[in-house]
Amino acid sequence: MDPEDFIFLSALNQYDYCPRRCYYLFVENTFLDNEHTVEGTLQHSRVQSGETSIRDGALQLRSAYLYSRKLGICGQADVIEEKGGEIYPVEHKKGRRGEWRNDALQLCAQALCLEEMNRKPVPRGYIYYAATGRRQEVEFSPELRQQTIDAIAAVRRLIESRERPPNPYTPRCKGCSLSDICLPRETARLHGNQDAKPKRRSL
Repeated sequence: MDPEDFIFLSALNQYDYCPRRCYYLFVENTFLDNEHTVEGTLQHSRVQSGETSIRDGALQLRSAYLYSRKLGICGQADVIEEKGGEIYPVEHKKGRRGEWRNDALQLCAQALCLEEMNRKPVPRGYIYYAATGRRQEVEFSPELRQQTIDAIAAVRRLIESRERPPNPYTPRCKGCSLSDICLPRETARLHGNQDAKPKRRSL
């Protein structure tokens, strides 16, 4: 596959979070900052040093470049660790622990790259959530692996078609840095969605 056709690992996270956001970022190359994206950038700047270190008996490589020619994906992993003969990715996120499928898809894609590059199985990885200061283990089950492969295909279709997805108004829109461009709430009002209308303040 031509390297120019490779999909960034981060695109899988963005697509699962919101296909419309993924479109703006990876098709139109449009991006705006808000307090959430700035905080996330600062969080990643602490780990993207490219340094190698040892912590709690684990060899850590920061800001490691990963790729899979078979799947046509590439990008950086925040941290790759090796401990007891096992190698696995560690992704840093600013939020809290939870069942965030978009984060798990990105992490699983990193594992698929590692497996192809090292020819060794990667059964699990970890997501470090800064808000709680704890890691969450993610098992790369057959189901998650298939969901990741499906997400790769969906992102590739989006980029190749260049068709802008719809913009449904959801709770996630409130924290999105691109809401002023996407205008999901305004679009919902035009379509008569009463929930998207501003609430009247009581006197």
